[in-house]
Amino acid sequence: MIEIEQLKRTVIQCSLPAALEAMGERWSFMILRATFNGLSHFEQFQTTLGIARNILANRLSRLVEHGILERRDCPEDRRKVEYRLTAKGEALLPTLIALRQWGEKWEANVPNNPVLVDARDGKPIADVVVQAHDGRTLGLGDLRWVDRSDLEADQARCIYTGEPVGAK
Repeated sequence: MIEIEQLKRTVIQCSLPAALEAMGERWSFMILRATFNGLSHFEQFQTTLGIARNILANRLSRLVEHGILERRDCPEDRRKVEYRLTAKGEALLPTLIALRQWGEKWEANVPNNPVLVDARDGKPIADVVVQAHDGRTLGLGDLRWVDRSDLEADQARCIYTGEPVGAK
C-alpha cells in the first residue's frame, strides 16, 4: 500500500486543479462555446450570452491570461478587439463536447438542441470516449494512475493502491 505522504504529494501535483483554475467556471465555458461557434467580439458575447459586462470583461481577461484566448486588433475597426482561440484554447474542444454529451445523457431537463454534426457528412458526432494507445475504448475499471517516472519501470504500480499495472 502507498504511504499517505506520497499519496498527498501525488494528488497535489495533479494537473486537474490547474485546469480548473483556468476554466472551472460556468461563464468561461459559455464564452469558450461561443468562440468555437465563431463569436469574437465583446458585444457579441454580451448579447448572445446575456452576461453582465463586468463579469464578461473579467472572464475574457482571465482566458487571455491563461493563454486560452488572445486579443487581436480588429482589422475593420482599430478601436475594437477580437478574442480568438489559441492552440491551447482549441485543444479544449473535446472537453467541451464531452461535458455537453454528459449533460445530454444525464441532465433530463436539458433539451438536446442544437445537435453537433460532422460538417462533411451532416451526421451527429460520436460520443467522446477514453481510448487506449491502440484505440480500444476504456472504462473506469481499465484505468490506473502511475507516476510518470515509473512508465519505463519493469513493473509500474498504481500510485493510489500500489497494485502492479500492465504486463511486462
